[in-house]
Amino acid sequence: MTEHDLPTPEDVPPVSAEALVDGEVAAPEVLEERRYPSTLGGAIYLVVLVVAVVAVGIVVAGSWRTGIRWFGGALVFAAAVRVGLRPRDAGMLAVRSKPIDATLLAGVGVALIVLASSIPDQPG
Repeated sequence: MTEHDLPTPEDVPPVSAEALVDGEVAAPEVLEERRYPSTLGGAIYLVVLVVAVVAVGIVVAGSWRTGIRWFGGALVFAAAVRVGLRPRDAGMLAVRSKPIDATLLAGVGVALIVLASSIPDQPG
């Protein structure tokens, strides 16, 4: 096979990552119309994102401890969901392997909650 026989990137049709989960590409005629979000993990990711934005809003409004606790709680919730979902259903919650994703999400979430609870009030 020579360089001239290889397809150019423009000649290769786009493939969804979801189609590659099982290691096989589905035939183009079998692919169904895309729904948003396409997985349960994707929907939960959006819920976690909304809670995180609300948490930042709470911090900006002045109650930083409460906002940080909400943010940490959202991350701990995402970790619990990541552990419970199959890889095919994890959607946008799946970035790395399940143990790494869950450990990082839970670790950062718990650290935020502990730090927000342990920092003493400042006078003034």
